[in-house]
Formats: sequence, C-alpha cells, structure tokens
Amino acid sequence: MQDQFEATSVFAEQKDKQDALHHFRSQFYFPQHHDKDAIYFCGNSLGLQPKNVEAAIQQELQDWRSFVVGGYLHAKNPWLYYQHNFSKPLAKIMGCKENEVTVMNTLTVNLHLMMLSFYHPTKERYKIMMEAGAFPSDQYAVETQVKFHGFDPDDTIIEIAPKEGEKIIKEDDIVAAIEENKGSLLLVMFGGINYYSGQLFDMKRITAAAHKAGAIAGFDLAHVAGNVPTYLHDNDVDFAVWCSYKYLNGGPGAVGGAYVHERYAQDATHIRMAGWWGNDEATRFKMEKGFIAKPDASGWNISTAQVFNMVSLKASLELFEKTSMQTLRAKSLELSAYLEFLLHQLSNINFEIITPKEPERRGVQISLYFKERGKDIHTKMIESGIIVDYRELGVIRVAPAPFYNSFEDVFRFYEILKNFKL
Repeated sequence: MQDQFEATSVFAEQKDKQDALHHFRSQFYFPQHHDKDAIYFCGNSLGLQPKNVEAAIQQELQDWRSFVVGGYLHAKNPWLYYQHNFSKPLAKIMGCKENEVTVMNTLTVNLHLMMLSFYHPTKERYKIMMEAGAFPSDQYAVETQVKFHGFDPDDTIIEIAPKEGEKIIKEDDIVAAIEENKGSLLLVMFGGINYYSGQLFDMKRITAAAHKAGAIAGFDLAHVAGNVPTYLHDNDVDFAVWCSYKYLNGGPGAVGGAYVHERYAQDATHIRMAGWWGNDEATRFKMEKGFIAKPDASGWNISTAQVFNMVSLKASLELFEKTSMQTLRAKSLELSAYLEFLLHQLSNINFEIITPKEPERRGVQISLYFKERGKDIHTKMIESGIIVDYRELGVIRVAPAPFYNSFEDVFRFYEILKNFKL
C-alpha cells in the first residue's frame, strides 16, 4: 500500500476527494488553532463532539420540562426504556447479538461488576492473567478483586510482558502461558488494544486458548470500541467492557458498555450484583422481593438509565448507523499506513514506532517512542496546533480517526513535524 503514497498535499487532497467517509468530517466540531481546525489526533482519549449532540440534549431538556416524571413513558425517547436505544447499533459495532450488549455505569465500574459475576476463585483455580503494563484502572481493578477474595496479588496475577528488548507481546507467549497455568488459571483478562503500544491482540486466539484451559475470557475494549471491527459472539468471548468517550464519541465520562455472551445473558440464575433496573420488566413494578433477571445483558443493569449521560452517545451512534465498522476500518488502515509512510520521511526527529507494523495487529493509533525529549516534542506539537497525547515513558500517541480525520490532516501533521528545529 505504501508504494502508492506520495508526500505531497496534492496527493492528500486527492485521497480526500475519493474518500466515501469524508462528508462525516462536517458532522463534528473541531478545536481551533489560529482560526483554523486544529489537527486532532487524540480520539483515543476523547472523541470530538458530533454536531447533532446539542439538539439531542435539548430534546431531553424539553421533555423533562414538559413531562417531568411523565417523561419515563411519554418523552420522545421514553426514559423507562432508554437503554434499549443502544442495543442495535452497538451489536453491529461490537459484533454480537442485541441481547448480549447493554450500556450502564462507566468502564471500571462495569469491569468490577463483571469480575464479581465471573471471577469465583477456589484454592485450586484462582489465577488471573493479563498483559504487563495494562492501563492502571485495569491493574487496580484486578488487584483489588484478588484482595477482595482473600488472595495475594503477587501469587495470583500473571502478567505477560514483551521479551527483553522488545515492545510487543507475542501471542505465542500468551497462549504458552495459558497452557502452562491451565491447572490454576481462572480468568484471562486482556485489553483488546494495549493503550501504550497500540497493539491489537488476537482475541479469538486468546479466547480459544483460555477456554481450552478451562478459564474465562474477558476483555477491556476501551481502545477497540468504534476503532476496529470486533466479533465478540463469533469469537466466543465470555464478557467485555468498554468506555464510550473515545472512538464512540460519547462525550467526557459517557456511559460505559458491556457485553455478556448469551449463554450467560439468557441464564437468569447466573450470579450478578442485582438492581431494580436489571429486574424483569414484566414484574419490576410489582415491587416484590426476589430478583428476577432480565434474560439478556441488561439483566446486569443496576440503576436507572442515566439519560443525560447517555444522550450524547445515542446521538453519535446515529452517525455510526449511516456507515459500517468495515468501511471505517478500511479508511483507518489507509490513514494509518499513510501516517506511517510520512513518518518514515522525517529525518529531523529521532523516534521509534513501537506499534506493530502489520495492519491487522493495530487500530488507528501509532505510538512514537522517543528515547529523549519526548515531552518537549509533545509540547511543541501542542503549540503548533497538533493535539496528541503523551504517556510516560517517552511515548506520543497519534490516532487519526477515520470518522472525522482526513488525509490532509495527516499531511499537515507531517509538514509541521518536518519543519521542527530541535
């Protein structure tokens, strides 16, 4: 693919004219830098605001003002069933059935709830496997769950790291470690994409290995949801959680998402932390003792749907419904390949690309590792109108999102970096 690229603005403009998704760019608000759109490559931290969000929020404000409590039944989008709006679009995005997906809480809360539902250790089978250097919230959740059950994290948590001198974890090493610990392993819990390196893990292979070892397979898909096509049901994943404020553009602190395979979702006896909103809707208002779980993933809902924390995601998903993850993925592969091609043209900045070179092993993010002056270079980028983020030690994460970023954005990024004097 990179043999066909050119480091010229004319080439980038031509690619944008050929881009079937380019019209979506006008559906988002960009931050401004010197009265023009900043180069926003930080959707891996917080997606841009879709322009339809304001009207969506105004609709809920109007219904609250007009109907008050009656809005639960008579709002344009009745609040009593608000979470139902998300099942269809998220099922397509996450590659699962509508009865396997729900929205609730936030990512780490959902991770704790899923672990309480699926992590039931015994003296013989109690260990959890995860990637070394996982995002801190995952590390903290796993550590405290282990302590909650009375186990020692040092003995219980198995961390798989890259080999010495490497930045990427080999799937062969993960599978070998699962096999080696099959007698004591209870849960395999990886991030779908590592936040630091941008490595996309082979969830199908990891899940198959976990099941062969008699373990549960769960994933944190914070950096996957809305980024790459995911096939949770077909890959037989047991559970997954994600946030909605990154590539799903749900806004800061937006409601989180959760997937539960239907073999558990349809089992009302499967243990979970119960609440009124997860109870069978046919009996909910009988106000009786005895929790009866809804026979789908929303049986894990606990509290009333947080309408104002869900409305922005609902608006964003309306845009997702106008395309497909496969179309978004096709563009993201080209965008990231073009970015990589241009980065290799730079001779004035010393860095290493630590994200896998193989397109199938990464999402939109490319991580640049700087042995020195990484923080200074990041500051210079921000001052130049390039919005990316920095992670210790020495990594600048660059994530051109296919929904709203253009090939011209990528070329402008390259041109600015090419003229850096360090």
